Amino acid sequence: MQESSELREHLQTRKRVIAIVTSLVVGTLLMIAKFYVYQITLSAAILSDALESIINVVASAFALGSILMAAIPPDKNHPYGHGKIEYFSAGFEGALIMLAAVGIFKSGWPRIFEPTPLPNLQEGLWLLLGTSAVNMALGLSLMRIGSKSKSLTLVADGKHILTDVYTSAGVIIGLFMVNLTQWYWLDGAIACLVGVNILYTGGTLLHQSFSGLMNASDPKLLEELCDILIKNRKDTWIDVHQLRAWSSGNLIHIDFHLILPRSFSLEEAHRESKTLEKILTDHFEGSASVLIHMDPCIEMDCPVCAEYLCQDRTSSLQKQNTWTVETATMKGWNRDRFGARMTTPP
Repeated sequence: MQESSELREHLQTRKRVIAIVTSLVVGTLLMIAKFYVYQITLSAAILSDALESIINVVASAFALGSILMAAIPPDKNHPYGHGKIEYFSAGFEGALIMLAAVGIFKSGWPRIFEPTPLPNLQEGLWLLLGTSAVNMALGLSLMRIGSKSKSLTLVADGKHILTDVYTSAGVIIGLFMVNLTQWYWLDGAIACLVGVNILYTGGTLLHQSFSGLMNASDPKLLEELCDILIKNRKDTWIDVHQLRAWSSGNLIHIDFHLILPRSFSLEEAHRESKTLEKILTDHFEGSASVLIHMDPCIEMDCPVCAEYLCQDRTSSLQKQNTWTVETATMKGWNRDRFGARMTTPP
């Protein structure tokens, strides 16, 4: 099982590396092509697009390093692995995108008030359209591979490249209008408008980076975990609480409390824990670390317990607790000195 998991992880890492190396090579070629288009057109909008391509290449190189580091298995100094580096990479890309927006504003704003003619504009438009098509295919591929391999770095790089596509689209539309109307001030105006969109994309990546580094709650992941627990629920699993989950690279860390009948021996409780752990690790194809804390039931659990053969039952089953994100993530039942219990928020 472990060997199969390691092989699967090795194949996933290989796919990520191939994808990001492809992004780096293609991005470099497209950057050269855009600077050539700028040389023949002298367009501020195209210069802005070319400047963002430099950021793409630098970000892809950084992403390659983060993927290689994230693939390093846990060690003594990093027992939870090295996957968090991917959040640094996403934040780095977000910051670079915002830096590119500043460069776009700086080059585009003066052209609004001091417009100049643009030579070889039609040839430049065709070349820019071709680079945009290649960029779109690359960006969508990176996002698809990143989603399948659960790599935030690839998804971030794909979004960054798609941002470049949006930039190019805005530039193409603006320059097409310039070609029709000879309104050369549109060259700078469109560049600045595209810069606003780039600022939004960069801010989104920064937000995702900070959320990952702070282990922010992932509602979709928690809902997925609750569905798994409900689907495989056994009568002896009386209740769950304090469910937590966070991601580090492609590895998901899960921990929660599981209430079991107090008549269970240590061996029986351990068996139930390992059964539930296997269900979760199998669901995430081995890319999950699961820690289950087992709590013994108390008399007040009887109304929600479906274990009819229990010899310690003091009251009949009324209704099993429904496991939702709201209930499963709460701290659960806290016993005071009188044996009462109460639900407290996390």
